[in-house]
Amino acid sequence: FVVCGGMEDYPHTLIDFETRFGTDEACRSYLSQLRWPYGFVCPRCGGREAWTMSRGLWLCRQCRRQASVTAGTIFQDSRLPLTLWFRAMWYVTSQKNGASALGIQRVLGLGSYRTAWTWLHKLRRAMIRPGRERLRGLVEVDETYLGGLEEGRPGRSAPGKKALIAVAAEEVEKGIGRIRLRRIRDASGTSLCPFVYDSVEAGSRVRTDGWTGYDGLKAMGYKHEVSILARRRKRESDLLPHVHRVASLLKRWLMGTHQGAVSHDHLDYYLDEFTFRFNRRTSASRGKLFYRLVQQAVQVAPQPYDAIIKRTRCRKPRP
Repeated sequence: FVVCGGMEDYPHTLIDFETRFGTDEACRSYLSQLRWPYGFVCPRCGGREAWTMSRGLWLCRQCRRQASVTAGTIFQDSRLPLTLWFRAMWYVTSQKNGASALGIQRVLGLGSYRTAWTWLHKLRRAMIRPGRERLRGLVEVDETYLGGLEEGRPGRSAPGKKALIAVAAEEVEKGIGRIRLRRIRDASGTSLCPFVYDSVEAGSRVRTDGWTGYDGLKAMGYKHEVSILARRRKRESDLLPHVHRVASLLKRWLMGTHQGAVSHDHLDYYLDEFTFRFNRRTSASRGKLFYRLVQQAVQVAPQPYDAIIKRTRCRKPRP
């Protein structure tokens, strides 16, 4: 049993990838390193000693349970080989502007578009790491509509058929650092304040426009800065340039890679993919994105097809 001890170990080139992950056994070994970086841990009793068995199983020495490295992950119950899953993850992370289900189907030679679509949605659910660090420093926050006007919109009425997206963007040396995105029900404080709480570390500077939905931020422990449109500024985007830049790139990505064919039921997970890619846009190695995706994929619960097509993400506001 190989232990990587938490060190980042990933292929740097396509040749390296093909050499390392040509068999299911090699893929299982890599999953084991990422799921149990300090040695096997039994999912039932927490025992740390096990015997290896055939078919990639472990037998816990303490409770005698047979454990699989794919059980309890997005790979659970998949009938297709892990080598194909790994090629899908490499393809998704190596495409700078994202991948479509049709592209995955063609590259991998999958007979079913549904399989490619399902895999891509499963992988999107692994793109957000549970317990990730919140934004800090100076953070711009605003909202944008998908399918509607952004500039000069008359008030913040209920979005109706449009999707309302909350956007938070760090400022790093006058540029954009990390971002957070979330589809919200409306532009009230009940929706906006929980988004800021979940996305931005307490004590940070939060810059918004003068909308009343942000009035509660100061009481929540943030240094709330309100940016007002000055006479010399001709556009609303001049108020909060970073979030407007992110919103523009998001819309361009949705129209370019996905041809705008994104339903509101699954929009949350497309936002997760965009966030995953944007926050790693300066990574020198696409292999590191592959590493992060696999690392998070073994920590995400199984996502059956029926659950994906029927369930939408429901975010309850914090009290």
